[in-house]
Amino acid sequence: MAPSEPGSRPPGSSHPGPAATARVATPTHPVDATATGTTTPTAAGRAVPVEDGPGGGLGEPPPDGPRPSLLGRLNARGFRLVQIADTGLVTALLVVPMVVSFGWNWPDYPMWQYAVSFTIIIATFVASFYFGGLYEREPRLGRPPVMPWAFRQSLAAGALIALANLVVTGALELFGTDTPRALPIPTTRLIVLIVGSPIAVAFVRWAAARHRTRREGPPRVMLLGTEREIEVARRHLDRAEATVVATATSVADLAHLVDVSDTTNLVLLSADWAASLYPDVVDQLERRNVSVLQRVTAAETLYGLQRVRQVGGLPFVLLRPHVMPGSRARLKRLTDVVLLALGAVAWVPLMALVALYQLAVAGRPLLFWQVRVGAGGEPFRMVKFRTMTVDAEEDGSPQLAAQNDPRIIPACAWVRATRMDELPQLFNILRGEMSLVGPRPERPELTQEFSDAIRGYARRHEVPPGLTGLAQIHGHYHTDPEYKLGYDLQYVANWSPMLDLEILVRTVWVVLARRI
Repeated sequence: MAPSEPGSRPPGSSHPGPAATARVATPTHPVDATATGTTTPTAAGRAVPVEDGPGGGLGEPPPDGPRPSLLGRLNARGFRLVQIADTGLVTALLVVPMVVSFGWNWPDYPMWQYAVSFTIIIATFVASFYFGGLYEREPRLGRPPVMPWAFRQSLAAGALIALANLVVTGALELFGTDTPRALPIPTTRLIVLIVGSPIAVAFVRWAAARHRTRREGPPRVMLLGTEREIEVARRHLDRAEATVVATATSVADLAHLVDVSDTTNLVLLSADWAASLYPDVVDQLERRNVSVLQRVTAAETLYGLQRVRQVGGLPFVLLRPHVMPGSRARLKRLTDVVLLALGAVAWVPLMALVALYQLAVAGRPLLFWQVRVGAGGEPFRMVKFRTMTVDAEEDGSPQLAAQNDPRIIPACAWVRATRMDELPQLFNILRGEMSLVGPRPERPELTQEFSDAIRGYARRHEVPPGLTGLAQIHGHYHTDPEYKLGYDLQYVANWSPMLDLEILVRTVWVVLARRI
């Protein structure tokens, strides 16, 4: 195996608080106590102290129980029962008007063509709802309105169907097939579907919410803040169809309060608590199906927050341990595969030409592999064209490449300057280890160093590392890692397929200008 080449390019607490005054009121465990540590109820109703876990006393999640059911495993992969209901209603919006108008003898096209067309249309709408995040788990408290959300996705699906119909129909006519529409659906029916499906989706969510409330009762809320903040929030939450089951002025007894009160929503009434809970404790709470919301004050609104929810008239933001939900991560992977397939006619010959050049000027080994840190902090072997001497890293310790580095083979300098040495990483992308766009991967030693020095550095590993990224088109070769982290996190929080396309196009210009 070829030796590792260095040339790694510069990269891209809790506080326990005072004794807490905790008030808990539950049907089975009425409590009114002042606690300095976590307590747990006994059969006799007494509270005995137990040790607090890290991060405000949350401790470890309960031990694993029996294996999840089939539905539970499907839920973990993003499947929801409401998807079946949505699919049925979208199908009804397509089929019922046709049956009412024509019975079962539909005009102009054979039934099999209608069946294929309607299947494609239904799949497109449901996929749009899925990738738009309509099937992600949302807390009942402060859930955003579904109708505008579903209408945006419905409009996008309808526009995609109309565009695909025009393109495919034109292509068929070009090849001599005379057909009025490749996907036989009347325009009026498509408009009805675009308008009607958001109403159907909103109805399904309303019915599901009603059923859940009847089964589980209203959301059970814990308020964390000062006495005055708690008093104000309690008055507002009385209008929100939620039950305040616990209040606290410190995170010291958080585990006890969450467990004993059977809290479903933790509401932070001050931004001061977020630093001690985010992201580790928030992650543990989410795995217990407890959502965390933080109240937005007038000061925070000056930063231009866009995803603000309202609960009882108060503005809140939902704190999530992972910025990119599963549906968007899968859409990102699909975007990578589609773009690689469409661009294969260009990148396959280009990679072959660069490989032949490298063999001629650098000899063997042609490639080298380095261990880098990927999504979730997992290591993987990244591949490149070798542009440095074989003995570039004799002592085995990682060394950043310097400007005018003497280890670079002179004939390969332009390959590095234009980033052609990164082309083999397209195979890492095909394997799912990398993405076309994302934070650049670093070596484990450097990752550990940056994680120790820069708070929040590990958050960049929420998405697969990329061939290029926001930090690469805005930053420069020697931009400080902390500044590059800002670009990386901005990318993760605002990802969309259009952002990836924009970064890819701008990367071409940056490479040609040799700014990276």
